[in-house]
Amino acid sequence: MPGAQSAQGVLREDCRAGEVAARVRNDADALAATLRACNRAANHASSVAFTKDLKRRNVLQKEVYFALKGGYDLGAQPAVRVVKKVCDAYAALKGNIRAGNLGREGSKRRLRAESKPIRFREDAAQPFDDRILTWNLDARTVSI
Repeated sequence: MPGAQSAQGVLREDCRAGEVAARVRNDADALAATLRACNRAANHASSVAFTKDLKRRNVLQKEVYFALKGGYDLGAQPAVRVVKKVCDAYAALKGNIRAGNLGREGSKRRLRAESKPIRFREDAAQPFDDRILTWNLDARTVSI
């Protein structure tokens, strides 16, 4: 019966589409969890950088690298990128202070910026590069 065969074909296609949608939701959830972990790790690294006055990448990385990998379940490259992100944020803050963008020395705005560690939002951007991504061109997938 041609109608029954078409219905089965449509049903199979709907099942595949549902599987793909479920996979995409799982992948999106995993990516969001990774992003949150990176930003929690960045907040930790920022606190250490502020408390110990470690603003240079190699020095800060030596101090926090293993804590980021172990405590936040990050791979090597994401941990390194988190440290770089923190150092870049402190460099931008220093540049804004030097340029006078946060007011004169002693101003309320400048004191507020200088008095506490830089914080990263839970959904703040995280740099990814080709060393973090694994490409499978045959399956048309990318994993982090």
